[in-house]
Amino acid sequence: MTTAAKPGPNTKQRSELMRIYAAAVSAVDPRRVMAGAIEGVSAGAELVPGLIEQAGGIYLIAAGKAALGMALEAEARFGARLREAIAIAPAAGLTSPPLARSRVRVKGTAHPLPDARSEAAGRAALELAGRARAGDLVVIALSGGASSLMVAPAGAVTLADKIAINSGLLRAGASISEFNTVRKHLSATKGGGLLRAIVPGVRVLSLILSDVPGNDLATIGSGPTVADSTTYADAIAVLKRRGLWGRAPEPVRDHLERGAAGEIEETLKRDDPALAHACNVIVGDNATALEAAAETATALGYAVEPYRELGGEANEVGPALAKYLCTVERERVCLIAGGEPVVTVKGNGLGGRAQQCALAMAIELGRIGGNRRITAMFAGTDGIDGPTDAAGAIATPATYARAAEARIDADAALARNDAYSLFKALGDLVITGPTGTNVSDIFVALVNY
Repeated sequence: MTTAAKPGPNTKQRSELMRIYAAAVSAVDPRRVMAGAIEGVSAGAELVPGLIEQAGGIYLIAAGKAALGMALEAEARFGARLREAIAIAPAAGLTSPPLARSRVRVKGTAHPLPDARSEAAGRAALELAGRARAGDLVVIALSGGASSLMVAPAGAVTLADKIAINSGLLRAGASISEFNTVRKHLSATKGGGLLRAIVPGVRVLSLILSDVPGNDLATIGSGPTVADSTTYADAIAVLKRRGLWGRAPEPVRDHLERGAAGEIEETLKRDDPALAHACNVIVGDNATALEAAAETATALGYAVEPYRELGGEANEVGPALAKYLCTVERERVCLIAGGEPVVTVKGNGLGGRAQQCALAMAIELGRIGGNRRITAMFAGTDGIDGPTDAAGAIATPATYARAAEARIDADAALARNDAYSLFKALGDLVITGPTGTNVSDIFVALVNY
């Protein structure tokens, strides 16, 4: 992994940040976490070896940013009992073909907005799930991004309708929970829909690499194999709250209104008998990555200090962290945090939530940081921050002044959501390429080094 940072006074700290980031990503490598779960050595995976051993045949559906690695590891370990397998992953991350002799069908689709390939993949997943018979085991290897990568619009709702709604929710800064409340009620796979497609007598094992704070199973990938507590009325409320209801396509409004009136079956609920045959296991999450990051920071000689979960508006998260960092008095401290801030898009610039957080922090550090020794990084563990080629960015108290020297108005860049252009000009983007995994974002700051 490399950064686009130019040589400077903090080159050593930037290198250490990247070592910490690399350790975090390595800890949630999809093949690594799948191996631990299949062997039953991961926390909560004690029943997994028995389910695999008892299966007459195994059908595998892997979906998400870590799908390819998870599928290939499962294939290697399931052997001849694997009857059929599909991996649904971002097309942009498929830079090399899977193993030449692999039986996994790989489908490259789109993220963060679905496309026709996403719909074809969703239909293929439903068909594969429906082919399993009593005594078989369907394994769902789920990771972040699956909600967009695997879609199957419900009823008269079209893919174009779903794209319009997803795009609107993105621009409105909707939370993951709000996103999924709507998506689940417009889908045949989400909200337990995939589980419903599996015939009685088939066991279902979901091995989940979580990108959701708190590991809410109903939110990860929009919960294709778990009960959903939200309703059609909740989905309508989200669209109204975000100012999208009046602009929503007519088929979407009609579908949700019919659902709220009881004319369309609700998403899977807790009393559904299908749940008795389903087992869900978290194989890795943001905490797994942060633990590995902390171990590496400690090995580098830093006193590790955890911070509260990153959440809320990026424009508020960044300054809050800057203020906290300026209160640290101890020598050689590494502050580590994880989570998923949101960005309410108001401009037409280029960036992502990690870069927006970094810029908001840089502006505040420029105001209050003085000559403090602080080098901080926000980055997505998937290596992709928003619609850019960067994982995130690095900020210091000098970032604001350096931008001014380069005749870049940092405040204006923040307002138009153009953090990417600023950090690219300064050489402070974090460029890793797609990592093949995803457990949300991490923040690492080195203080008083």
